[in-house]
Amino acid sequence: MALKAIFNLFLMHKVSRMDGLNRLRVIYVWLCPLQIDKNNVKTLKAFRRPYMPFSLQVLFYKSLMLMTKCVMKFVPDAKPTVLSGEGASLKLAGTISQLGLKKILIVTDAMLVKLGVISPVEEALKAQGVDVIIYDGVEPDPSFTVVEAGLEMLKQHECDSVLAIGGGSSIDAAKVVALAASNNKSPRQLEGRFVAKLPALPLFAIPTTAGTGSEVTVAAVISDPQAGNKKLVLDPKLVPMAAALDPKIMVGLPPAITAATGMDALTHAVEAYLSEFATKETDAYALSATKMILDNLEAAYNDGGNLAAREAMVMASYYAGLAFTKAFVGYVHAIAHQFGAKYHTPHGFANALVLPHILEFSKDRVSGRLASLAVACGLGEASENEWALAQKFIDKVWAMNEAMGIPKTLDALQVHDIQAISEAAMHEGNYTYPVPKYMRLEECQDILRKLLPVTD
Repeated sequence: MALKAIFNLFLMHKVSRMDGLNRLRVIYVWLCPLQIDKNNVKTLKAFRRPYMPFSLQVLFYKSLMLMTKCVMKFVPDAKPTVLSGEGASLKLAGTISQLGLKKILIVTDAMLVKLGVISPVEEALKAQGVDVIIYDGVEPDPSFTVVEAGLEMLKQHECDSVLAIGGGSSIDAAKVVALAASNNKSPRQLEGRFVAKLPALPLFAIPTTAGTGSEVTVAAVISDPQAGNKKLVLDPKLVPMAAALDPKIMVGLPPAITAATGMDALTHAVEAYLSEFATKETDAYALSATKMILDNLEAAYNDGGNLAAREAMVMASYYAGLAFTKAFVGYVHAIAHQFGAKYHTPHGFANALVLPHILEFSKDRVSGRLASLAVACGLGEASENEWALAQKFIDKVWAMNEAMGIPKTLDALQVHDIQAISEAAMHEGNYTYPVPKYMRLEECQDILRKLLPVTD
């Protein structure tokens, strides 16, 4: 024991003299010997066997989250420079040129090119003396193949920077392209936490939807069709240098996409607020985002040209992104990710379906927090019963879904997929997120059955 104590003191001294990145790596490995990867997945699965008491499983999950919380204290607090308001996307071109960049790769999707969304930004960049190469091969839930194609185009044209224009799929793809290029690695080699040694190429983002918050997060999610799941790339180097939050660019967004992405942002804010990792800072962002979404989402859905509502929504999405980057998300995302991987269900739509069910499940543990959300959003008075206020907030989520045409079931969901989906969701949720209430496999299956399409 004495030798171990001496070794630990020596290690702490060495860590204190390291730069931030290497310090983070050592601490993460030191504190997380059971971090989830292919080498120890069997060990982790053992904790889900039927003979292991659920209370002991929960204790194990909480210990993992405690380790993660310790590690996250050493993650740099990276935030992009933000340009906001009408015309912010064009102003970003000036910022890019002032950095001395000469050739930029725009990562986007073919539909945005076809709709003419890219052209004004492209022309503004060219007017500032920046050459533009466009990669428009991004698809919803981009795969490693999509990202690799973008990386190859960047190398072929010797681009020195990357600009994402689009929703979360385009921004996530651009993040991994920029990080892979600077580190001379394939996108697959970046899978995991804090893998990259070098900063990403200069990276910028113009979100065209108000929902993902990807322009501010330290993560990118890439689909792996071969494995049938989604992979996470987690690194503060993924945060863009600057982002333009331009409501004008979202005016033509179809109502259905406005609804789904808006509920995505709401899910980020609410799950961050209910998280065991929540802080005063994340609470402030989450509360502001939730109120702004409840006040403006339906207005933006009903009138896409409502610039005030659009601007409020894009800022709410940004605030929600700041909140969940530090506080993390929960079971809503754990289940929604499986729908996306299995059925290619749009992420925001999947979150909207699952969110009220998870709130109902967690209500007995987080009624006070839900009540605070209800009061902050003007759904009731602080003097009212806490349980009643919590239910008012949940009912509001149900009502928003109904008002915006979001159904209560998932047409693609099959009975025979429930077992595999629930197992994957529990693995992601229990080992990754600081949820306020842990869920049994059977409870997840019950929720999934409620989402099955109604048959005649």
